[in-house]
Amino acid sequence: MPIKLMLFEDNEKLRSGLSFLLESTPDVELLGAYENCQDIDNQIQMHRPEVILMDIDMPIANGFVGIQAVRKYSKDIQIVMLTVFDSKEYIFEALQLGANGYLLKSTPPGQIVDAILNVHQGGVPMTASIARKVLEFMSAKDVQMHDYQLTKREKEVLENLVKGLSYKMIAGQIGTGIDTVRAHIKHIYEKLHVHSQTEAVAKAILEKII
Repeated sequence: MPIKLMLFEDNEKLRSGLSFLLESTPDVELLGAYENCQDIDNQIQMHRPEVILMDIDMPIANGFVGIQAVRKYSKDIQIVMLTVFDSKEYIFEALQLGANGYLLKSTPPGQIVDAILNVHQGGVPMTASIARKVLEFMSAKDVQMHDYQLTKREKEVLENLVKGLSYKMIAGQIGTGIDTVRAHIKHIYEKLHVHSQTEAVAKAILEKII
């Protein structure tokens, strides 16, 4: 079954281009494309998307408002930000609010499609330059350290989650089964006191856990 997706982008030309790209992708079903998040509550209840591709800077109701509205409705809908903003403040605000991925608008069309497929499979897709900023933040000396008593393997799994790998990719990376990866992630959630992959990734980044 194709991935059910909604798009939020205020630039009409870009919205049309992205709509054409998504409608031409066999693995994706575009449910709707909107210029802002003003009526997102009703739109997500009507369409029930699995993935949302969303800009940040939109009039009336921006992407941050949109993330919060989606998260009040569901923790399962995957949200990928597509924006021109590459500052740490925007990146971490989006992650803390509940975004599952962060792409820049300079991302090639094929990689945008790959990111949608990736996030649907459990990954946390990021543009390479965004990932570098995340790593820079993680290496900052002024970040407070916490000991959550993660095992070596749990830290390895969490590090791969931060990199955006899906459960299947992590299993292949560490040489184990998907069920074992899920068990590790469950333990990670318990130790970090979080309830979702996005929260775990955000906490790992913000508190330099790995």
